[in-house]
Amino acid sequence: MAKIWAKAPSPCIGVCKFRDEGRCLGCQMTKPEKKRFKRLKGKAERRPFFLMLRERLEARDRWNYWSRMYRRRCLKKGADCPLDKLEGAEREARAA
Repeated sequence: MAKIWAKAPSPCIGVCKFRDEGRCLGCQMTKPEKKRFKRLKGKAERRPFFLMLRERLEARDRWNYWSRMYRRRCLKKGADCPLDKLEGAEREARAA
């Protein structure tokens, strides 16, 4: 299952307009974060990155749009979507 994280496509959804305090309107990443994502390895580094990004997107009320577009991107690339793992862990934490 860790391969899901290692093979996760970039969170970029192809909007790439940097207006919100230097953050992309589509994914809320900064230019340095977009470059950094490529160097992140496996679950230990990528999962926290996605968690940080989710918080940022939720704060801007953009999570629903972004997650829909990101799932579409994963599907096009034939990659398992790591968002399923994030949401599954969240449901388990609520149930406990």
